[in-house]
Amino acid sequence: MRNILLHVHPLKVSERSLIFHRTFGLGGMAALLIVVQIFTGILLRFYYIPSPAGAYNSVIFLKQQVVFGQFVRNIHYWSGVFLLMIAFLHFLRVFFTGAYREDRRINWLFGLLLLTIIVLSNFTGYLLPWDQLAYWAITVSTNIIGYFPFFGESLRMAIIGGKELNAETLQSFFAVHSALLPFMLLVIVVYHFWRVRKSGGIMLPAGQDKGEMLPVMPNLVYREFIVALVLMAVLFLFGALFNAPLLEKANPAYSMNPTKAPWYFAGVQELLMHFHPFFAAFIIPLSVLTFMAVIPFLKYDQPPSGHWFISEKGKKSAKAAAVFAVAVTLAGILFSAYVLNFEIMMRGIPAFISNGIIPLCILVLLMTAYYRFYMKGFRLSKEEKVQVAFVFIIVAFIVLTLCGIFFRGKDMALMLPWNV
Repeated sequence: MRNILLHVHPLKVSERSLIFHRTFGLGGMAALLIVVQIFTGILLRFYYIPSPAGAYNSVIFLKQQVVFGQFVRNIHYWSGVFLLMIAFLHFLRVFFTGAYREDRRINWLFGLLLLTIIVLSNFTGYLLPWDQLAYWAITVSTNIIGYFPFFGESLRMAIIGGKELNAETLQSFFAVHSALLPFMLLVIVVYHFWRVRKSGGIMLPAGQDKGEMLPVMPNLVYREFIVALVLMAVLFLFGALFNAPLLEKANPAYSMNPTKAPWYFAGVQELLMHFHPFFAAFIIPLSVLTFMAVIPFLKYDQPPSGHWFISEKGKKSAKAAAVFAVAVTLAGILFSAYVLNFEIMMRGIPAFISNGIIPLCILVLLMTAYYRFYMKGFRLSKEEKVQVAFVFIIVAFIVLTLCGIFFRGKDMALMLPWNV
């Protein structure tokens, strides 16, 4: 462990690796936000009571009676939101610069694990205020787990400690959020940085001169310090201007309308509006996660180049895939809501087929036709083909998420944002 801690930074770095747009400082910002999360979380623990009777009142007391209590809670909330967004952007940066292959494959998996832990950290913390927003958002999210085949309902009940959210749910979420996940984050982040160091640091474009080797202090540390100051300034500004959400105390007898999952699960909830639950909650997410995990282990035609989007051809094909993903996803949402209703059109056919297999087959046919009649003209390498698939998945998920957050109103009907 001592060896890992002493070698998170090398003694010297190449001049090229200090160029800001190589990494945008995303990895360092994520690490700093983890520290902020842990520090502010420790402060909040002094006042928080993890029980349905005391949780909401302790948050109110923190807001109204504790000096800077509201500000600390705001910082904790916004640092969690920023952490998830920055970790996601870091994940995209690593992929689009090809820093996931060869000796970096295992670190890619640890990066996926870190992103998952960050999502779980936000998810477990979401319930802790025990207000209406938190209660029903977690209810919706855990109900999604119930759609898993065979063991889904048993798993859901094991997670929440019963059929509905209760005192045991709150206590277990609090323990996981405030103890287990922070410990896992710290350990895996240090190991993740160490593996980057052991892999030779930041991947640079192949064939380019690395430039002069410069001491880490002050060349790299100075830049990291500036990025950290800017990030903290933005975080403090958000903490001062925007309060963490808090509605009335949780009431299991009165559900919100609309009842939405936390924003980072809005894409999955949106899928449930268009696909059979078995596909929306299990098959599609599992397929995407499997694809993300096996990406580094596929056999490619050429070694990683280190260039953004691989090449000019790769950049153009990625843009085309993004446009296609936006068009197909929006068309699917609108057709499902206003034009097509498979359940009515195909009465007598099981919903598993009409709302599951048939829409997926249509999507696969559209993607196949698009590739055959347009993408094939790019003559892509295997790495560029994987990039096209990756871009399509990410952009489609972003569109679904934005739709679920901003365009779903009462009874989850499609509405313009200012009418939601």
